[in-house]
Amino acid sequence: MDASVAIGEQGSLNDRQRVALISLLADEDTCVYQSIRKILLGFGPKAVPWLHPYTLDKDPILRRRAQEVCRHIERQEADNLFVAFCVGQSEELDLEKGAWLLARTQYPEINVAAYQALLDHFSDELLERLVDVSGCNNTLVVFNQFLFEELGFRGNEDNYYDPDNNYINRIIDRRTGNPLGLCLIYLAISRRLRLPIAGIGMPGHFVCRYQSPVTEVYIDVFNQGRLLSKAECVKHLVQSGHGYVDGYLTPVSPRRTLLRLCMNLQQTYVDLEDQADASRLQRYIVALSK
Repeated sequence: MDASVAIGEQGSLNDRQRVALISLLADEDTCVYQSIRKILLGFGPKAVPWLHPYTLDKDPILRRRAQEVCRHIERQEADNLFVAFCVGQSEELDLEKGAWLLARTQYPEINVAAYQALLDHFSDELLERLVDVSGCNNTLVVFNQFLFEELGFRGNEDNYYDPDNNYINRIIDRRTGNPLGLCLIYLAISRRLRLPIAGIGMPGHFVCRYQSPVTEVYIDVFNQGRLLSKAECVKHLVQSGHGYVDGYLTPVSPRRTLLRLCMNLQQTYVDLEDQADASRLQRYIVALSK
């Protein structure tokens, strides 16, 4: 591998060298492929623009391997960005931003701005329906009708432990998720409309709460936004064997919410025996726990 040493010491490639190097990704000798892959990974994010034209190449082997190397680099970059976000933010971090950064660790190719624009559109549509609505319960009824009946969001009861139930882009794509995943959508829209809604991390379940000086209503987003009183939440906790502690029904900080999202994902990957992703999520949990 003298050539690889020369390239590494040079630190850059001209166009001819890039073409020659990338073409070797399709080599039938897997040792050659692995060596070239290692060299390209060593260039990090700057190798992605070199590889992108080859992700559409007519040669299926070159196309597939170029896609794999691109995705590996992009996911590694997204991983580093998310960890840096977790370490550098306070308890009141931007939860939605954190959710998008987490999503990119699995789906680095997503257009976050386009998804955010879609959430903006949902919020604008809902705002039109709320113009002449007053009162907490009436507001939530309209909110729930829009989100669950018109847009079709629902709890994923058929495949509750699917990892995609935790990634905000996939929740929007498929209109389904787990309790916390759906609460991310509810909270994102609520924030845009400046509604006094917060996340409540009960043991074994996650809900939202609308609280004003005169009203307190809990929202079971996983179950089509069913409205609950505090007494009904306490009853649920007792019946599910968790008992009642005051802290169970207090708002969870954005950082703790993101931590719980990562813990959900980590456990899912452990159950799926996906060691690589379980280890990746463990790294995030450590960063958020500091």
